[in-house]
Amino acid sequence: MNKDLFDLYTDYLICSTEQTTATQLSRMLDGDISHDQVTRFLSSQTFTSKDLWKLVRPTLRKVESDEGVLIFDDTIIEKQWTDENEIICYHFDHSKGRTVKGINLLNLLYHHNGISLPLSFQVIEKSVSYCDLKTKQVKRKSLVTKNEMLKQMFLQMLSSSVKFKYVLFDSWFSSKETFDLIRKKQRHFIGALKRNRLVALSAKDKRDGRFHKVSDLALKDGEYVHGWLKGYSHEVLICRQVFTNKDGSTGSLDLVCSDLSLDGDDIARIYQKRWNIEVYHKSLKSNACISKSPTRTVRTQSNHLFLSICSVLKLEELKLHHKMNHFALKAKIYLKSLKAAYSEIAILKKIAVDFVSLRRIF
Repeated sequence: MNKDLFDLYTDYLICSTEQTTATQLSRMLDGDISHDQVTRFLSSQTFTSKDLWKLVRPTLRKVESDEGVLIFDDTIIEKQWTDENEIICYHFDHSKGRTVKGINLLNLLYHHNGISLPLSFQVIEKSVSYCDLKTKQVKRKSLVTKNEMLKQMFLQMLSSSVKFKYVLFDSWFSSKETFDLIRKKQRHFIGALKRNRLVALSAKDKRDGRFHKVSDLALKDGEYVHGWLKGYSHEVLICRQVFTNKDGSTGSLDLVCSDLSLDGDDIARIYQKRWNIEVYHKSLKSNACISKSPTRTVRTQSNHLFLSICSVLKLEELKLHHKMNHFALKAKIYLKSLKAAYSEIAILKKIAVDFVSLRRIF
């Protein structure tokens, strides 16, 4: 990796508020770096999670703790007007309830004591094309599921001796296989459950096949019960969270927890840390220009994603030193750029006035 170009590009992503192009970066540096050099850097090699791990490891070792948590979640970077390929294609967006065109990115975030560090990522590649028999349309699918990717990332963190106690995820990743793997490695999980998941409230009910929908449990906010999920052999805790939506309506979230020593308040407090990956995704999109690159090839598109992740890592390290969150840091940088632009306008106006005065003299 060219360290100088790496630093230039990631700093540029933090500074920019518009489309990020090799030409614009070259202009920012008054041509000291040509746009061809930037383009070659983006296409020279494919950056992966191994490269991210080398960058984040020194900071992680300073802040990690046995009480840390691993947070898994995916996000979609919309690319409506970019040509379709194996990474820019259609994905179902649960937040919108429909399919959108873009890049689906699975992320692993480490969180402890107010610090959030990206440890790993995986771009979802839908490399297999097939014909949907019902719609007669050509669609794409991935050879590896996101749950399988999660397991690989989890095992990589164990092999790298990362300190953590809990693994947090939403209902998409709450599978029996994931539960089994985490408990086999002597860690605990807290995940959201879909409302139609079935649970038995006693060992006898489990043996007799008497299961109830999680949504039918008469639980209030913060209440929890012991139970057995259908298909999973170990006892768990089921806890309900009730919340108020922006429109004033109420909703609920059912959580499953493998740590039987916790109570409802503990489960809610720990699972609340999962929100940090939503903040991370917002920072990728708002502060690191992850969706603002016109790159055309799979390699350059993937590398831009990697460099955006590294830019957010830089912001997190700056946050540690300056005690300001990513958005405050970005706002401070933007204010400086506004002041520079205002000064430039004053200079241009003065030149214009001086030119008019000279014309009058002659």
